Amino acid sequence: MRPTQADKAKIFQALHARAGAFVIPNPWDAGTARILTRLGFEALTTTSAGLAFVLGRRDGDGSVTRDDALINAKAIVDATDLPVAADLENGYGDAPESAAETIRLAALVGLVGASIEDSTGDSRNPIYDVAHAAERVTAAAEAAHALPFPFMFVARAENFLHGKPDLDDTIRRLQAFEAAGADVLYAPGIVKADHIRAVCSSVSKPVNVIMGIKGAPFSVSQLAALGIKRISVGSSLSRAALGAFVRAANEIREHGTFGFANDALPFADANDLVSER
Repeated sequence: MRPTQADKAKIFQALHARAGAFVIPNPWDAGTARILTRLGFEALTTTSAGLAFVLGRRDGDGSVTRDDALINAKAIVDATDLPVAADLENGYGDAPESAAETIRLAALVGLVGASIEDSTGDSRNPIYDVAHAAERVTAAAEAAHALPFPFMFVARAENFLHGKPDLDDTIRRLQAFEAAGADVLYAPGIVKADHIRAVCSSVSKPVNVIMGIKGAPFSVSQLAALGIKRISVGSSLSRAALGAFVRAANEIREHGTFGFANDALPFADANDLVSER
């Protein structure tokens, strides 16, 4: 018997409560979700950039809609028995009501967690002011906590991804988001050990960090020692796959050779990893 959404929600909540840190990798479709499940990971979360690349769109410019994201999330949920959370960008609207509605819709497709950013999508003014950002977190957290199962709502402070590497302001935002009801806190783009340690020590809720990016050489055990609870990898697995694809295509085009096949996943292994058992 497959686990229910409530079963998965309780498992996911427990991952955040146990000692140490856990890795929550980011599939971008049903096939990669099944592969990560077969490889033994304990939970998954979607990637907005990975989805954008699959759809042939740019990430972060609003071209991927909420419907696009939720359809993709449902495909991933349906492909695995693991708990699945989602990257839901800024909640697909400026108003607190939009963030709350996005969380309610996320639950309807089977998700047991989701993140919402404090970024506006407007390059001229990329970050919401902290009061408005906190109102959005309050609305989303209230929607999450009204569900009949534990839904891990993640509030993201996006300063470091939008040209504002202000650690003090980032910490103030995370503290405001914690007070507003977020279950997990996340400041993507922070890669220095002292910054990670400062963020973790400034809040009491679990902190997520993104790895698989240049300039972040830490291991799981090192991140746990810094205070991190949850480690995601964003679009890095997607970009690793695209990197292999581009190198192989360039080998064919530039050299007329096919040596890339020596490093490719064997057909039988791929067939097995993505199949439903």
